[in-house]
Amino acid sequence: MKVVIFGAEQFASLAWYVLTHDSSHEVVGFTVDAAWCHTSTKHDLPVVPFERLEQYFPPKEYALLISLGWTRCNGLRAAKYAEGKMRDYSLVTYVSSRAVVWPDLQVGENSMIYEGAIVEPFARIGSNCILRNGCNVAHHAVIGDHVFMAAQAVVAGGATVGERCFLGLNSTIRDGVTVAPGCFVAAGALVTTDTEPDGLYVGVPARRRPLPQDL
Repeated sequence: MKVVIFGAEQFASLAWYVLTHDSSHEVVGFTVDAAWCHTSTKHDLPVVPFERLEQYFPPKEYALLISLGWTRCNGLRAAKYAEGKMRDYSLVTYVSSRAVVWPDLQVGENSMIYEGAIVEPFARIGSNCILRNGCNVAHHAVIGDHVFMAAQAVVAGGATVGERCFLGLNSTIRDGVTVAPGCFVAAGALVTTDTEPDGLYVGVPARRRPLPQDL
């Protein structure tokens, strides 16, 4: 499938690289909001304004991948994902050939599972999620939409991670725990009890702090 990547920064370059070298998709261009369209090419491919994407890459012929990080606690990626769907683009999912997954993997659209990640049987991954290298999602765990799991984050069996959550480097969610929507779990934190929405959780065991506005 021919794919246009939303994004023009490092994360978009990473998506271009893995799709090019480890998928059946063909990346044909990049797109960003016109205000951020400061170059006409990236990796020798065209960069076009998102506002006029249909003129260059109509949705009947091209698919879209929103490749953004966790800005605004994943809110920006969620907004662009919703806009892409509203404009009738199909959104592709990438699962690394070096990830450990099972044939009946349940994963939504516009999600990316990178090398070394492990998703056990009966786990479910939502749409518009990013699982970086070395993540572990155990059996019967549920990852909601628009979640970002940084490298080596672990979600134990039967745990639930709500929409728009961020799990930092080497963070751990204990088995059976529910992380409420919009939470930011700091690097190395251990969440042992259910959380409340839109909080920053830090430490071992993790304790709630106010969520800074710049997250």
